[in-house]
Amino acid sequence: MSSQNKIYALFQDGTLGGKTETEICKLLQIPYREKARLVDILDELCQAGKLFQSNNGRYGTVEQLGLIKGVLSGNERGFAFLVPEDKTLFPNDFFIPHKNLRGALHGDTVLIERVYSGSEDEGRVIKILSRGYEKIVGTFRRDRKAGYLFPDEKKFSTEIYIPLSDCYQIKNGVKAVAKITSYPHGKAPGGEIVEILGDEDDFFAEELSIIRSYNLREEFPPRVEKEAKRQSLRGITTDDFANRRDFRDKLIVTIDGEDTRDIDDAVSLEKIGNEYLLSVHIADVSHYVSYRSPLDAEAFERGTSVYFPDRVLPMLPRALSNGICSLNEGEDRLTLSCLMCINDKGVVQSSEIVESVIRSTHRMTYTEVEKILKGDEQICKKYADVKDMVLLFGELTNILQTMREKKGSISLDVKEAKILLDKNDEIIIPEYERAFSYQIIEAFMVLANETVAEYMQSIEAPFLYRIHEKPSEEKAVAFRNFAQTLGINARYSADDVKPYDYQRVLKSAEGLPTYSVLNRVMLRSMQKARYDAENLGHFGLASSCYCHFTSPIRRYPDLCIHRIIKQILNGGYGEACETFRDFVPRAAKQSSERERRATDAERDVDDLYMTMYMSERLGEEFDAVISGVTSFGLFAELPNGIEGIIPIESLFGNFQFDPDRFLLKGRTESYTIGESIRVKAIDVDFSRRRTEFRLLHKIHPSESTTNPMEN
Repeated sequence: MSSQNKIYALFQDGTLGGKTETEICKLLQIPYREKARLVDILDELCQAGKLFQSNNGRYGTVEQLGLIKGVLSGNERGFAFLVPEDKTLFPNDFFIPHKNLRGALHGDTVLIERVYSGSEDEGRVIKILSRGYEKIVGTFRRDRKAGYLFPDEKKFSTEIYIPLSDCYQIKNGVKAVAKITSYPHGKAPGGEIVEILGDEDDFFAEELSIIRSYNLREEFPPRVEKEAKRQSLRGITTDDFANRRDFRDKLIVTIDGEDTRDIDDAVSLEKIGNEYLLSVHIADVSHYVSYRSPLDAEAFERGTSVYFPDRVLPMLPRALSNGICSLNEGEDRLTLSCLMCINDKGVVQSSEIVESVIRSTHRMTYTEVEKILKGDEQICKKYADVKDMVLLFGELTNILQTMREKKGSISLDVKEAKILLDKNDEIIIPEYERAFSYQIIEAFMVLANETVAEYMQSIEAPFLYRIHEKPSEEKAVAFRNFAQTLGINARYSADDVKPYDYQRVLKSAEGLPTYSVLNRVMLRSMQKARYDAENLGHFGLASSCYCHFTSPIRRYPDLCIHRIIKQILNGGYGEACETFRDFVPRAAKQSSERERRATDAERDVDDLYMTMYMSERLGEEFDAVISGVTSFGLFAELPNGIEGIIPIESLFGNFQFDPDRFLLKGRTESYTIGESIRVKAIDVDFSRRRTEFRLLHKIHPSESTTNPMEN
């Protein structure tokens, strides 16, 4: 055994753990003249990542030194927070002062040690395990000596140095992408410009810079496109019908938005006596995307499709997502179907999951379904063959919603701006509404997801669950206090809050102007839904068992569980357990991370479009609701979901901020969440993607207001 292995073995058994060089020499009786050799060995073990050295000179493993692994979340003022990898063991983030970062930057994965200087939640970086950024997006500036890229991501608190010889031809002020090439100690990272996105004030360059900043995959590798095309050209043969249930003679419809191209779900419904036979048919994407194929590897890496107002970055190439996998009207398509027999109380009496083939009767839109439900004669005539079934959709949806309400399901109705582009690429943001036709598909898909998850749990197969854990006690207390400041009766046990507790709070606010704001604050108090190999239930839906089964064209977890289900349906339970047991936890972690990244990117781009929309409406007046109160001002939300800020310095008088009551209190006037106000749009900030309003006056309940978007 080599000297290095012998010394490492003494660390592994605990003999040398947490010791300094001097203590190790004394313990091993190493003479002073051989100390240099010991130091070399210790350095080699540290370089290999087997050992680490604390700031007080002690050596040991991660466990022996009590080190904490996590990802840094930076701040533009130079400090950072460590978000621990193990949130169970370390629920709180750790504050890392600038002096303790030791060259680490936002996004880096690091090991820290605790620093006990009056706060248990302070740390110091011991080792940078990996860098968070290979490329970064920003604005390029140049002087006589060098070029610099100033990152759009303000948490990345340093510029990127670009040698003048590499950038003298690049125009000042352009949006660009830099590849980071070096991290010199004590200096700004070095880099090279690899892509010019456009001028600084170019709207589409700004949008592209957001997309690039999230490192989203925009183009498919040629071999992936080639494989997708090959699979698409396979079409459907008679051999594909083997062992599939044939539903091509059934009335089956798809219901989507007008501009939807990737249709992955279809529904049909019959009523026999007091029972409803609901069939949810989902595109069998796994038939064309084999496990561990190039197509699958690319889908796993993307995790989800990402949707922007002017483009989509699909999880799968369009030859599949818009072609052979899309449940297009009048075309034979392979599907995986969940068949449910539901009683008049909304309870699933029996169910079956089968491989199937369908032919969609009609491609319907939410707008058309809404019109049928309202009795529009022209649309009812157009869809005479399925009109009665659509009316049945509404009947069953009401039953399912009543059933879910009794279970305690939380029906959040948070305003989200719907951003559309017309044929001239003009931005349209209509007033928010949640049509009943959307609720139909939502109710049917939720029921199918729940039914499939319950079946897979019952047979104890490896599976990807969609989980939503209950709010933390701290956030449940904060939300309860907030609701009470609005005069809403909110009484529940914060250490064991139940879905129906939150539901009761929402119902208490129905019809009040504060209802929308309460929805938003309630959502913020909840944990984020994620994927997991273990079933931990879904708090928001008041469901003990839930999954994502209904969108395999655009979500990897759905595609993954389709494979598991099909293998089990074909008698391969043991093989499925062997194949997917270790893969499922990895897929859950990856899919959750990719979903968060996509959501953040979509939100940032939406904010950019909303800022551009409001930039063309400066000087106009709007009705709004106070949606947030802070020490630096008020946030106001328009009826179409756009939110802007009213700086505190623009308000008349002096104000004190009461965070417990979400109140700005002045001598003669006070402002709190949920109050109706009239505002004027006065400025936009494209770098922060934010609109600034000026408060004109409060709107009292007795006042009759004009159309809030009349201008």
